[in-house]
Amino acid sequence: MPISEDPSIPLHHKEKLMLTHPTLDKLPTLKLMGMSHALLEQMQMPEMTEVPFEERLGLLVDRESTAREDRRLKTRLHQAKLRQTACIEDIDYRHPRGLDKSLMLSLATCQWVRNRHHVLITGPTGIGKTWLACALGHQACREGWTVLSLRLPRLLQEFPLAKGDGRYGKLMTALAKTDVLILDDWGLAPLSDDNRRDFLELLEDRHDCRATIVTSPLPVEHWHEAIGEPTLADAILDRLVHNAYKIVLQGDSMRKRQAIVPQHAPSVSGRHAPRRVAPPRPTRCGAARLSWRLAHRV
Repeated sequence: MPISEDPSIPLHHKEKLMLTHPTLDKLPTLKLMGMSHALLEQMQMPEMTEVPFEERLGLLVDRESTAREDRRLKTRLHQAKLRQTACIEDIDYRHPRGLDKSLMLSLATCQWVRNRHHVLITGPTGIGKTWLACALGHQACREGWTVLSLRLPRLLQEFPLAKGDGRYGKLMTALAKTDVLILDDWGLAPLSDDNRRDFLELLEDRHDCRATIVTSPLPVEHWHEAIGEPTLADAILDRLVHNAYKIVLQGDSMRKRQAIVPQHAPSVSGRHAPRRVAPPRPTRCGAARLSWRLAHRV
């Protein structure tokens, strides 16, 4: 709709908008959408005429900077492929699972990402390992880091396919460049010899260069045995365990507490037995009709 026909804009503002209409058209062309929207809002506010030009220009630049950062954050979150919607502020510390609040607040600063350290989260099924990993990944996205969340069993299945169609080198390069790589469900199944070597190559490319988050139902003390081959196990754990924060969770599954389906079906004995209804009694009209028939029988 042309500015002159827009009923939501007062007449005295339309005159100003018509004079600055070429500028409003050029800002989106220059991909300055935030500045364009902010300028349009300023022109509809009479009190902005008393604000100095430098301050108004600063407000426009701030609006454009905020809009661009919002778009970049949205892109990083989309590329991260986080399995759950989680953030640091929503962590539940009331559930008794041994979660250290001071450690989580320290990790929320993302200094561990800058120092290229790792985070190892272990605990039983349903205790919230994946959720915490996604919360740390979400916080890293907010701080400007690139994140990618993957299930390790599927990633290990992808490596042979990538070797077959020639994507292996490109895949390893992309994983090596990701600032924070989340490897979920480590230790669910035995590793083949190719799995061990591919995993070692991945950790070698990222060692002392990028940060990694690993979740596993197995305690860290059992990882060497789970890997299987002693030499490769030593090499893998040497690059993963020594510069890592360890979060050990314990307790009952949090999914059990959040379940909405009743755990026990209602017993049959608790149901009410059907009520026995007596047959209807004859009415007075029915009794009189019956007496008349008996009196006139032949």
